[in-house]
Amino acid sequence: KGITDANVLEAVNTIPRHFFLDSAFDEIAYEDRAFPISDGQTISQPYTVAYQTQLLQVKANDKVLEIGTGSGYQAIILAECGARVFSIERQKVLFDKTKPLIAALGYDKIKCFYGDGFKGVPSYAPYDKIIITAAAPEIPEDLKKQLKVGGYLVIPLGTETSVMIRLKKISETEDR
Repeated sequence: KGITDANVLEAVNTIPRHFFLDSAFDEIAYEDRAFPISDGQTISQPYTVAYQTQLLQVKANDKVLEIGTGSGYQAIILAECGARVFSIERQKVLFDKTKPLIAALGYDKIKCFYGDGFKGVPSYAPYDKIIITAAAPEIPEDLKKQLKVGGYLVIPLGTETSVMIRLKKISETEDR
């Protein structure tokens, strides 16, 4: 489907997706589709996770802020690609379930936070990359401020339908 980044492909092939789903989905966990997780949220289809990760152009030791921890799958894919991951989740039920799962899977260096993702995690800024995992009507200004100059922000932008956007911060006051 156009994913050419070898690190992304390796990460997706390495991480067992069924770990992040209810056991009722074990037989179909590797189909390329989204599944419900809890609190009305979903785990993105593998293609979307791979596509967003490829758009970020993750390099070893990149400091990446993930907005929407969800099941933890995207955060672990980012970590497998060599990123230092900071992830924030606004759904308390998901946060309480996912934070210990990430640690139990051996990814205790992923920093997880509970709160409003559109406010980011300014205490750890600036970030090399920011990924927003769910569609949003606009790019939050607080997140742009937390992105390093030269860094990328990837977001599915739109309400009714969304378009995947990669924004590059070219100065403290300008992005494209």
